[in-house]
Amino acid sequence: MRDDAPSRTTPFAGDAAAAARSRRRRIAAIAVVAAIIAAIAGWYALRPAPVATPPGEHAAGRGGRFDATRPMPVSAVAARSADLPVRLTALGTVTARNTVTVRSRVDGQLLRVYFKEGDPVKAGQLLAQIDPKPFQVALEQAEAQQSRDRAQLDSAKVDLARYRGLLATDSIARQQVDQQDALVRQLEATVAVDQAAADNARLQLSYTRITAPVSGRTGLRQVDRGNLIHASDTNGIVVVTQVEPIDVVFSLPQENLPAVLARLRSGATLPVDAYAAGGTTHLATGKLMTVDNLIDPATGTVKMKAEFDNKDGALFPNQFVNVRLLLDTLKGAIVVPTSAIQRGAPGTYVYVVGADSTVTVRRVTLGASDGETTAITAGLAAGERVVTDGADKLRQGARVDVIEPNATPPATAAPREGKGAGTRREAPEQ
Repeated sequence: MRDDAPSRTTPFAGDAAAAARSRRRRIAAIAVVAAIIAAIAGWYALRPAPVATPPGEHAAGRGGRFDATRPMPVSAVAARSADLPVRLTALGTVTARNTVTVRSRVDGQLLRVYFKEGDPVKAGQLLAQIDPKPFQVALEQAEAQQSRDRAQLDSAKVDLARYRGLLATDSIARQQVDQQDALVRQLEATVAVDQAAADNARLQLSYTRITAPVSGRTGLRQVDRGNLIHASDTNGIVVVTQVEPIDVVFSLPQENLPAVLARLRSGATLPVDAYAAGGTTHLATGKLMTVDNLIDPATGTVKMKAEFDNKDGALFPNQFVNVRLLLDTLKGAIVVPTSAIQRGAPGTYVYVVGADSTVTVRRVTLGASDGETTAITAGLAAGERVVTDGADKLRQGARVDVIEPNATPPATAAPREGKGAGTRREAPEQ
């Protein structure tokens, strides 16, 4: 019996160790569950207060139901009949009518400069003077040569007349007369060459006075007085840009081309307004001059050019401007604010406010738009009121409370008497 005792105590020791491990696992599991519960309790304690559903908003996702009896504050205006301008917008570049680099046509020393940088100049106005002395000397030489040859020609003509008289009396041979006649013609050609040489020298002398080829505005001077300048100089003396009038080149989509061409062929003058880069500052008003003869296949656009008188100098060459081309004016169109136009599953629609202060979804067909105002070609009549603000809270048949533009809307719409007065919740102030 004693020999069997140790064999019976060994299983009891193993059971005790397993029980201890089981207790530790249970304790660890209880600790994890307690930590999760504490975290959940903390999240509920710290989470933000629930926001009340705005009046009239569909609350199906929150367990609520849409209340069509609660009026929602909105802004509304009546559709009206008005003349709506149809404008096309584009980005344009101001281009000088003429840009000329004034260069010397002869080589010489620059003696004087008669313009100030940035000043306006007229066509033909003297800008600079090159030393004229070498060209004056060349002209005098050409004129002297011409005078000498002309004197020889006069003498030869006198001899020819005498020879012809002697030939008439058969006192001289015809061969001598013919030779004298040839000499006269030779001297006449020489005098003509001398005349061309004198004219060329006179022309070169005139080139020493450098004048403005066009009217415009001078840029920065490229060379100072006293320097030797050459006809081959790339930079020249100054650049003159014609800024009165001035042009603006812009591109429009090819879809607009037929309408523009139709208006031009009818003889209409299409006004063009230029605005600063922000699109709010008006710079100048001009007119469309011409349309390019081809469409850019890379962009599907066509270039157009507008002319501006630019008397005030508001437009500057190479300046970027926003262009608005007045294509046409729709007479008596039904117009509404662009903010009233809604887009969704029904297509393009507006909310029309009825006499009973309920709204109706009305599909409409849009016409031209000038940004803030849009024409309605079908689906709406003049005088019908459309919602312009607060439409995101509306649906078919919703009751509305139209707020005047200068009135302050209430923080929330009060429920009707006897309809959940004891459970009403105020929307928190934002």
